Formats: sequence, structure tokens, C-alpha cells
Amino acid sequence: MLRLRDTGPGIPPEVLERIFEPFFTTKESGKGTGLGLSICHGTMRSFGGSIEAANLPEGGAGFRLSFQRAETLPAPGPPAVAPAA
Repeated sequence: MLRLRDTGPGIPPEVLERIFEPFFTTKESGKGTGLGLSICHGTMRSFGGSIEAANLPEGGAGFRLSFQRAETLPAPGPPAVAPAA
């Protein structure tokens, strides 16, 4: 899990409920596509994880990225050596 936070004013409630929607942006026309957080959301889900946004009680906004636990793989063996020609 990765948690990120800032110390700003937080995210307005009407924005927070739509923040991961494709093409949703708070920027003026022509200044943003509204795809950034939607792509992040889709990427996290495709890897079995999640991303969440919230306003923090102490102020600011926070994002939590939860990643799927990787499987433990056996240690690799010795490197393969090509036979002499």
C-alpha cells in the first residue's frame, strides 16, 4: 500500500465523487482531458489493486494505492552457459 497526502484545502465534495470518471476535469476548456486519474484507476484495477481519494480529517487530500501482493518465486538457478562450439 502506498499513501500520498498533501496539505492543501482538500478536494471539494462534488469533485471527489467524480474524480476517477473519464473526461471529468476541473480545468478550463482546452487545458485538460480529464483522463489522468481515470487511467490511474483503470491501471490499478487491471493489476488487481485499487486507488482511492479522500479528504483527511486533519486537512488536505489523500490518495491510497493498494497493490496486489506478488507471488514469491523460487530463486533463479545458475546462469546457463552456451556449449563450446
